[in-house]
Amino acid sequence: MTSLFQILTFAIDIVWFIVIAHIIMSWLVGFQVLNLRQPLVAQIWYGLNRMLEPLYGPIRRVLPNMGGLDLAPMVVIFGIFALRTILYNNIGAFG
Repeated sequence: MTSLFQILTFAIDIVWFIVIAHIIMSWLVGFQVLNLRQPLVAQIWYGLNRMLEPLYGPIRRVLPNMGGLDLAPMVVIFGIFALRTILYNNIGAFG
């Protein structure tokens, strides 16, 4: 059961890393440091969007419209933190 705990925490870490990479890349695209007309940048950007849209979509439908401010990544990071805390507080159930 310890291996199940390790697999779950590893999956959570990967999702956290992908969300952080998406946030940083969105800032770089927004401030025109990265150009989406470059093929590699566009591929990475659209790949990240396609991976994270199943997480962001339902959250965006619930959150109110904030104009240009997207709070979905913050909610996802909070959810990841909460899930990780729940897993670590219940580590005894895995052992």
